[in-house]
Amino acid sequence: MKNVAILGMGTMGPGIAATLARGGMTVRATDTRQEALAQASSLIEGAFSVLNALQMPAKGDNTAITLHDTLEACVAGADLVIETIPEDLELKLDLLTRLDGLVSPDCMLASDTSGIPITKLQKGNSHPGRVIGMHWSNPPHIIPIIEVVAGAETEPKTVERITTLISDINLIPIPIKKDVPGFVENRVLYAIMRECVDLVEEGVIDAEALDQCVSWGIGYKLSVVGPMALLDMAGLDIYQAVGSYLNKELSARADVNPVITEKTAQGHLGIKSGSGIFNYTPEKIVALRKARAQKLIAVRKALEND
Repeated sequence: MKNVAILGMGTMGPGIAATLARGGMTVRATDTRQEALAQASSLIEGAFSVLNALQMPAKGDNTAITLHDTLEACVAGADLVIETIPEDLELKLDLLTRLDGLVSPDCMLASDTSGIPITKLQKGNSHPGRVIGMHWSNPPHIIPIIEVVAGAETEPKTVERITTLISDINLIPIPIKKDVPGFVENRVLYAIMRECVDLVEEGVIDAEALDQCVSWGIGYKLSVVGPMALLDMAGLDIYQAVGSYLNKELSARADVNPVITEKTAQGHLGIKSGSGIFNYTPEKIVALRKARAQKLIAVRKALEND
C-alpha cells in the first residue's frame, strides 16, 4: 500500500497528507474549493516542520505531495483514499458513490468522519467491505492516535491493513469495537464540552478560568493517567460516593447550548472567523497556532519518554 489520495484540504487534510508522506506514502490531494488548494502547500509545509520538530523518522526521501484540480486525477491508481470533507452524511455518501466507480475494488475507502457511523457510509457501495473509519485527532500531524472503526460490512482484512499502516508510520491505532456515533474520543470530548459550556452559561465560572481549571486540572492529570486508571488511583469507593449525588447534577441536555447556537447563527465560529468564545486578530491566530504546536510537541515528547 503505497499510493494514498486525500480528499479535502481543510482543517485535517494537510496534516494527514504530510504525516503519510513522511511515512513513505506517495500522496495526492485535492479539494473542491480553489482557496483550500491555494493554501494547502503552505499548510503542508508547516506540518512537515512540526514533524521535523517531533523528530518523526522518515521512510524514504520522497515527501512530495501533489495537488490536483480534479477528483479523477487525484485518485488514479490509489491503494487508499481518505476523505476529510465536511460532516454531512449525504455529502459523504455522494463522494463515496463517485469513488466506487473511479478506483479499483482493492482500493480501501477510509473516512475521517468525527462521528457518523461507518455502517451508514457503506450504504450503496459495491464493495462495502473496503469502507472503514480512520478517525484522526486534530492536529493530525501531532496527535498520535487514530481510531479504527469497522462498519457492519467492513472486512477483517481491511481493519488489519489499516491498523498495520498506522503502526508502520509510528502512530497508535485505537481499535473501536462497536460502530457507535462519535466513536470514543469524541463521545468523551463532547461530554466534557457540554458540561463546560453549561457551567459558563450558568455563571458558575468564566470562559478563561474554566480553560485554566480544565487544562491544569483534569487535562494535566489525564495526559498521564487515563480515566479508567484514574478510577483505581482515586478509589472506586470515592467515585461511587461522589457519583451517587454528583451524577444527578451534571448536564444531560440533548440539544446544543444557546451559547454555541447563537454565536454560530451570527457567524462567530471561532478562529476561522476571527471570533467565537474569544476574539482573534490575524496576528494572534498565527501566534496561537505556533505556541500551541510547540507545547503539544513538548508534551508528546515528554509522554513518549515515559
